[in-house]
Amino acid sequence: MNIKLRRLVESDLERVMEWRMKPEVTKWMYTDPKLTMEKQISWYNSIKTSQDDMYWIIEVDNTPVGLMNIKHIDYKDSKCSWGYYVGEQKYKSLKLALTLEWNLYDYVFDVLKLNYLNNEVLGINKGVIALHKQCGSRVVGVDESAVEKNGEKYDVVNMTISKTEWMTRRDKITYEKVVFED
Repeated sequence: MNIKLRRLVESDLERVMEWRMKPEVTKWMYTDPKLTMEKQISWYNSIKTSQDDMYWIIEVDNTPVGLMNIKHIDYKDSKCSWGYYVGEQKYKSLKLALTLEWNLYDYVFDVLKLNYLNNEVLGINKGVIALHKQCGSRVVGVDESAVEKNGEKYDVVNMTISKTEWMTRRDKITYEKVVFED
């Protein structure tokens, strides 16, 4: 499996919009949006020159399969947040998830030189919480009933990994290296 992360470009917007509205993707997100190309272009224009956010298309064997991002980059406090989803379900796998997460840790800590990487997961997404723990992240808090979707309230699990924590784990793990396009 050849994995590459290339920067999001405007010609990706329709595909990203379709992925983002799939029930199997939105199920795990804070919102179930009804997107349009007009909204996508507006969103893209707001993030394409951002110094605080980075977006990549995940490609497997030259096929676009999902979206990964780093958000809220804060060099003063040396931290950022991240997330991703795979929109092409046949490409979802534990191997892809582990490879993406561990390479993102390398990027944040080695390239961006930050000290903390945070993420939030809906409490019902037990599989992803377990995955993040397996990769080295730890739960630092739970915001109870923080998200309301379709009349139901959901907890949000806050997770983090520090550069120090990652450096003590990294040498014990073998994983394929992925290139992040700048």
